[in-house]
This record gives sequence, C-alpha cells and structure tokens, in this order.
Amino acid sequence: MNQIKTLGLLSLLSALLVGIGYFIVGGTSGIIIGIVMAAVMNLGSWYFSDKIALSAYQAQPVSPEQAPELYQMLERLSQKANIPTPALYVVPGQAANAFATGRDPQHAAVAVTEGIVNMLTTDELEGVIAHELTHVINRDTLTQAVAATIAGAISQLAYMAQWASYGMAFGGSSDDRRGPNPIGLLLAMFLAPLAASLIQMTISRTREFEADAGAARLTNNPRGLASALQKLEVGAQRMSVQANPAFEPLLIINSFAGEGLTSLFSTHPPTQKRIERLLQLEQEMTSISAA
Repeated sequence: MNQIKTLGLLSLLSALLVGIGYFIVGGTSGIIIGIVMAAVMNLGSWYFSDKIALSAYQAQPVSPEQAPELYQMLERLSQKANIPTPALYVVPGQAANAFATGRDPQHAAVAVTEGIVNMLTTDELEGVIAHELTHVINRDTLTQAVAATIAGAISQLAYMAQWASYGMAFGGSSDDRRGPNPIGLLLAMFLAPLAASLIQMTISRTREFEADAGAARLTNNPRGLASALQKLEVGAQRMSVQANPAFEPLLIINSFAGEGLTSLFSTHPPTQKRIERLLQLEQEMTSISAA
C-alpha cells in the first residue's frame, strides 16, 4: 500500500512540474518543456544520487580493515537481506546520524557518522544499519532523490515565474498563445513550491515508516531500533549533521520532526510515533512466535 502511495505522490509531483511549465511558457511548448525537465531531472537523480549525497556530507569510504566490526555487521545483514553488501562510509563529526544512498542495491552505499558509532550499543546500531539497508532494498534512496530533484526544479521554475511576471507588468503579452498565463504565473510563484514541498515531505515520511518495519523484521529485534531512535532524537536536538537541507530526507533522524500541522513540513514522522509502531510490531511478532 505504501509503495502505491509513493508512486502516486511521485506522479503528482511530476505532473506539477509539467503544469508549471504550461503556465510559465504557455500552451503546448510549456508542457513539452515541463516533461523534458522532469525526464532530465529524474535521469540525473537516478545516476548521480549516491555521489552527490556522499559529497554533501563529506563521507569517507571505509574498508573492512579500518572498521571490522561495523563492516561485519553490514555484511551479515546484507546477506540476510539477500542483497550485495553496500559500500561503507563514515561521516566525520560527533553528530549522530546515518543514511543510505545509491540508485539500486548494486550501486548502494551506507554512511554512518562517527557520533552514532560511539553513541549506540551493538543492538541499536544493528537496527540503524538494517533501517538503511531496507531503504536500499525498497529503492527509497532513488525515490527520495527523484522527489528532491523535481521539487528543486519546481522551485527554480517558480523563480522564473517571478521574472515572467515582471515582463508582463512592463508590457508583455498575457495571451496564452504567445506568452504565459497571468493566473497560472501567480499559482506557479506561490502555491507550486509549497505543494511540491508538502508532497516531497509526505513521500519521505511514508518511506521512513516502511524502513523501520523492514529493519525490525530483518533483525527480529524491533526494540533495538526503537531504543536507537530514542537516543538519536535527543542527540539530534543537541547537534545536527550540517549539509544541504535538500538531503535531510535521507537521514535516519531529523531533529525538526513535529506534531500536528507542523508535521506536514517535516521530512520524518514524529520519533515517538515511530517508536510506538516498532513496539507494537514487537508485540505482533511475539504473538506470532508464541502461536
């Protein structure tokens, strides 16, 4: 169900990009430009997502000899999940976080900060690694990269719409056959970037719940990840990983996850809700084992 929801949201995001092209440029030409931009952005995200994200966080590759315990954990969980072992990276700094990236399981990477390795117990760290591997299995790294790129393109088009509106104010044509639609310009300038952000955030939150559940099943220990999330929530409020905000959906924890209406603009669900779902899943798994 979550996969269908995510596909629908991505389609809506792409349609929004095409629609903005129509309103800014006008007519069929605008639709074609929107489609071309969506295709180029999606292709670029698909191929370069891992390199861009790792560079943004200054992640450094780590060999099995440099971090034997961490690598063995990653290798064991990857074998259990029946996927190739991703490349392992470490992000310098004491902020506690982790992320996965890559266009598919054959080109994936898992990155952890120095802070998270020092903060968590073995069971907790295993839960975090399993969470990131689930993102890889579900190809969430690609989904989130595509969503972020399209949302960024929509914001750039909205910026272009501002310049188009200035041109119309100084004598430009408002005829749809020769120029942009003035009402469409207003929508593109103010509502489209907001809608794109809301859709992107919804996609991210949906994938986090799914990755939590996958990690619980992969480790057979939902409480390990629940305990890790509790510690990471406190740590993220004290010290966050510094990078481009566009990459925040990749992280396992975000200190700005809110409740109520503010949660609509958060890349992650409230941590307490994630913990509650994991503990509920633990009860379900226990009941099945006892049956």
